[in-house]
Amino acid sequence: MSAGPPEVTVYERAGGMEAFESLVEAFYGRVEADDLLRPMYPEDLEPGKRHLALFLAQYWGGGDVYSREHGHPRLRMRHAPFPITPEAALRWAELMAASIRELRFGADVEDQLLGYVARATPTLINQLPDEVRDLTDG
Repeated sequence: MSAGPPEVTVYERAGGMEAFESLVEAFYGRVEADDLLRPMYPEDLEPGKRHLALFLAQYWGGGDVYSREHGHPRLRMRHAPFPITPEAALRWAELMAASIRELRFGADVEDQLLGYVARATPTLINQLPDEVRDLTDG
């Protein structure tokens, strides 16, 4: 007995690798103009663009395209060298959300992508504001 047709992935519904490359281009265009985030990125943005596009493609059902080149994503570990404050994380989320909306994915794809941004953003914060760090000094 057949389980029915295979589920179409977000990757496929979004438009495949080309769609994720377009999303990353839109996002990095915003990063280049952002006073808070741009200094956190290396001068050459091209390798990071490729990494992010491959990661997103893999996450949304495009196969193990990221893992084949870079191993397990380990997002917290890979972002540990960067001082990601709540403010920086929020800015990242705002720029990514604007990029997602700019591409005008179907509503179901947009909702899933924005949901991921909302869930992932807080997990990358690794620098707390001084007011929070000061709580442990007393």
